[in-house]
Amino acid sequence: MFDVLLSIAISFTVTFLAIPAVINVAEMKKLFDMPDARKVHHAPITPLGGLGIFAGFIFGCLLTIHFGQYADIQYFIASSFVIFFLGLKDDILIISPVKKFIGQVLAAFIIIYYGNIQIRSMHGFLGVYQLPEMFSLLLTYFAVIVVINSFNLIDGVDGLAGSLGLLSTTIFGIYFLYIGLSPYAVIAFALAGSLLAFLIFNFQPAKIFMGDTGSLLVGTVNSILVLKFINVASTADVRLPIVASPAVGFTILMIPLLDTLRVFGIRILHRRSPFSPDRNHIHHLLLDRGFSHRAITLFLVTVNFVVVTLVFLARSVNCTALLFGVFFLFFAMIAGIYYLMPAPRLFVAKTATEENAQLTKASQLMPLKDSILEQNN
Repeated sequence: MFDVLLSIAISFTVTFLAIPAVINVAEMKKLFDMPDARKVHHAPITPLGGLGIFAGFIFGCLLTIHFGQYADIQYFIASSFVIFFLGLKDDILIISPVKKFIGQVLAAFIIIYYGNIQIRSMHGFLGVYQLPEMFSLLLTYFAVIVVINSFNLIDGVDGLAGSLGLLSTTIFGIYFLYIGLSPYAVIAFALAGSLLAFLIFNFQPAKIFMGDTGSLLVGTVNSILVLKFINVASTADVRLPIVASPAVGFTILMIPLLDTLRVFGIRILHRRSPFSPDRNHIHHLLLDRGFSHRAITLFLVTVNFVVVTLVFLARSVNCTALLFGVFFLFFAMIAGIYYLMPAPRLFVAKTATEENAQLTKASQLMPLKDSILEQNN
């Protein structure tokens, strides 16, 4: 318990002190995320908040985890470094989706082969239990990469990705602490402490964004935590066994995961790359209906927490039924946003071209010499 509290204190303090320094350096070096037609912010803001999050997370882990007793943890830290440098380069220089994908596969490789985390059973989902080795590996790679990208893609309004990451890591941390897996509790709470400090600067109006450096790190840590949760919670000898652990773990990451899968499906149906940008995310739908950044964040985090509570209370129910129930609730919410809250109409003046021409003509500046001559005459 002391290690957990110490990790929270260290990660929060380091991130809280680092973020203002990052903002100052970004202003001096002009490292800003410039607004455009697709983005929702209207002023240049630095996307390097992930530097502060990573610093707090790493210090919180390195100073509190006993690596001699838990050798697997060092590989999770190594995968975090891979993701950190990948995200940092993308925030500063912009890298291609192919290179970003290769980096994510490398991080997944370290987590699976060296960290010894793998989905070997479906735990009764659709009547499936043990998986063949090859299918197990492919499913684990897919799960890790989807979770990593889900937080990257949900990071669209102030405070949303950080708040969802804070919710998920806190829940995982409490469970691991309760069953006695303190190293995983430290990992979870170290990131939670960093995100809590970051949100002080990221809630609307945001002074800094987490960028790919932060969002990919949050996704990587959550992929480790959710896979470990599913494997551990389903065993009968833990202090709090959860038969439907895949359903509970999936629900903890419900908003980022299902929104990512929904948007990927829309893009593929339109014969576009799943990684191509658009405005189909759930936060874009709510923005178009007049919700503020703060309202969207509080609404989605509350929905996620309520559904997690319901699924946890029904954890003894069949895993398949719970997962389909979660899918139904999420897509019912999407349907409600579409049909019960129609987007406001835009009114465009019919004579916009003529009015613009008149305004342009009226706003023309006369040369200084000509204006002086007219005044003298």
